[in-house]
Amino acid sequence: MRNSSINKSYKVPKVKPINAEELIDGIIDGNIVELSKAITLLESKLSKHQGIANEVVDKCLPHSGKSIRIGITGVPGVGKSTFIESFGNYLTSKGKKVAVLAIDPSSQKRGGSILGDKTRMETLVNNPNVYIRPSPTNGALGGVAQQTRASILLCEAAGFDVIIIETVGVGQSEIAVHSMVDFFLLLMLSGAGDELQGIKRGIMEMADAIVITKTDGENILNSKKAKQRYKNAMHLFPASENEWVPEVTNCSAIENKGIEDVWDIIEKFERHTKLKGYFNENRSKQAKFWMYEKINDELKRRFYEDEEIAKQLPALEQQIIEGKISPYTVANKLLSD
Repeated sequence: MRNSSINKSYKVPKVKPINAEELIDGIIDGNIVELSKAITLLESKLSKHQGIANEVVDKCLPHSGKSIRIGITGVPGVGKSTFIESFGNYLTSKGKKVAVLAIDPSSQKRGGSILGDKTRMETLVNNPNVYIRPSPTNGALGGVAQQTRASILLCEAAGFDVIIIETVGVGQSEIAVHSMVDFFLLLMLSGAGDELQGIKRGIMEMADAIVITKTDGENILNSKKAKQRYKNAMHLFPASENEWVPEVTNCSAIENKGIEDVWDIIEKFERHTKLKGYFNENRSKQAKFWMYEKINDELKRRFYEDEEIAKQLPALEQQIIEGKISPYTVANKLLSD
């Protein structure tokens, strides 16, 4: 009887409604909790959350743009986590505030490896001037790329002046990251086998710098030889429109050697592209690209959420399987209805 009266008197606490102005003020004040809340809204698929998130991004936009955005990728086993930890700690020692965002298109298969990376970057996670945010895609790269772009703006509004975007997977994610950063950094190993050549070619063409990692112990000589090979290879690629010649350097993240050289290259790149007017021009192009990507994503979402289309699809799919109608005819029919 006593338990029954307790249950009757218990009231479920009311959930405090989300307030856009509180989020905006908190982000501008550098409040990490409010920043995280806003990014969570960006990742939500609920339309009411999207509306608030859009308002927050728009209001934070005037306070953004004052960072250097760095994309970092690399072949499996290259030591991205170790490098980012060493690099991030170096930057904070120079008075920088660093945000690390991640795109992981393989998270659907592996559960989001960046979560594991975060636990390995112990000193960086505990650094008060560093913010780390994983963004597993669950197989939807386009959507998470949009969220990451918006997250960059929010991090900048929160006062982070170096934004690192890590790509965990290999392939399409590099293209997505390249479209939202100022500087694209490729980490490589010395003596990587020929099986990686197909991956390297396309990514190398996008790189603004290549860093040969794990230049320590018995690997020093091989790493220095690899540096020269990659320097020679970079001259075979067509010149970029910003007139920047990609640089190659060595580093040992575990020994904190060569990290300063990487930052020197990035600062040199920033000075060069700003002097040439390419820095702001590139950001303008990326913003326009972002708009068209958002339009495409929204059109696709509305198409598949349409009730009439959802009703027709199963029967039309079966007709395609049975060879009664071509996929082109079905696509044109659904798009014209």
